[in-house]
Amino acid sequence: MKSIKLLALAVLGCSLSGVHAQHYKVSENKRFLLRDDKPFFWLGDTAWELFHRLDRADADYYLQKRADQGFSVIQAVGLAELDGLDSPNAYGEKPLVNNDPTQPNENYFKHVDYIIDKAASYGLTIAFLPTWGDKVFKNTWGKGPEIFNESNAKAYGKWLSTRYKSKPNIIWVLGGDRQPRKDSRDVEIWRAMAAGIAEGAGGHDKVLVTYHPQPNKEGSSEWFHDDEWFDFNMFQTGHCRDTPVYDLIQRSYNRTRVKPVIDAEPVYEDHPVCFNAKENGTSSAYDVRKSAYLDLFAGAFGHTYGCHDIWQMYAPGREAVNGPHLFWQQALDLPGALEMKHVRRLLESRPITERVPDQSIVVEGDLPAAERVQATRGADYLFVYTAAGKPFSVQPGKISGSELTAFWYDPRTGKTRDAGKFSNQSVNKFVPPTSGYGHDWVLVVDDASKGYKKP
Repeated sequence: MKSIKLLALAVLGCSLSGVHAQHYKVSENKRFLLRDDKPFFWLGDTAWELFHRLDRADADYYLQKRADQGFSVIQAVGLAELDGLDSPNAYGEKPLVNNDPTQPNENYFKHVDYIIDKAASYGLTIAFLPTWGDKVFKNTWGKGPEIFNESNAKAYGKWLSTRYKSKPNIIWVLGGDRQPRKDSRDVEIWRAMAAGIAEGAGGHDKVLVTYHPQPNKEGSSEWFHDDEWFDFNMFQTGHCRDTPVYDLIQRSYNRTRVKPVIDAEPVYEDHPVCFNAKENGTSSAYDVRKSAYLDLFAGAFGHTYGCHDIWQMYAPGREAVNGPHLFWQQALDLPGALEMKHVRRLLESRPITERVPDQSIVVEGDLPAAERVQATRGADYLFVYTAAGKPFSVQPGKISGSELTAFWYDPRTGKTRDAGKFSNQSVNKFVPPTSGYGHDWVLVVDDASKGYKKP
């Protein structure tokens, strides 16, 4: 992944001085994100407590490690979930004076500045949540307190955006694990914050903004899809195993006002499955791997990995949320995290922005999540993911070329096995190298005349 990191550094290099901000935008076909007019693959990590709990040395270690592992986006929160207002950061600083959003603490945000700049130096984008949602609405959990109204939300959003408008590596994420309540001002508070962010940046066209909800059927589009500031739809799909997330992604993909879509909080690695470790155990690399491929092949423009030990930056002396865990430094090398680079490498090996979901490619296109066969294609290539190594049949004529070449891609290792050449005129059946629980595979089929290289 060093080549990915070096490329990202080259792109960022001219921007780090603050001369100009790197411009993220939605692609012309409204399906993907671009950075400096080039396809941008979002491979995220949920480091929600990064600003709040890590000192500079630990933040540097974390960021460099994730960059080396091929991640491109770090999701982190300004006013953090775990008592983020009243529990100080590693340097004894709280984010606000008297918990007033119109009085940010300069010393706290100098530490945030450092981490954002350090992330940029490693080629990483920060998906920046101004606040966790419990500061707007506590719901049945969350420390809170509720401190936002429409006026101070706009002022706080504007202050942040003004401060960071010259940074080359920020995408804005509102919400923070909360659904706006019916018959409340919640939606207007978030809209006010979005307006402040746009004003501080010099206009909506200068920033990308989305919203991080709790699990639901429509994602953040349920409230904001037609808002001009709302650039792409974000899902949280929760922490249960084999949820049919592909249906949610597909529903969003098919909306008539087209906007990109991503699952920004799927099942975490090492998380109690459905919050019940006693009966269900904890989620595995296989669980998180399936989420990535099924989401992406269903139409998502990128994907977020998450780890239960890392979102909370669990360390000695800290109370573990939802049970005992690994320390965050150990969890950085969990197998699911190490395998994420393979999905990025595969997707970036073929033209990204022409890729579409297409279940008509496979005859067996309606299987449940545990044994799902999910397909996607470009004009001259196609990918088919088989979650449990089940055989499947590929329909002819779905991509260009009279002669096709195929190989198997191992999502555990990134290694390939040839699958032969065949005609594009008839149905062809494929049997993966292995099958059963944990034996997922990707079939890659190319128009032979294009000469694509293996990832």
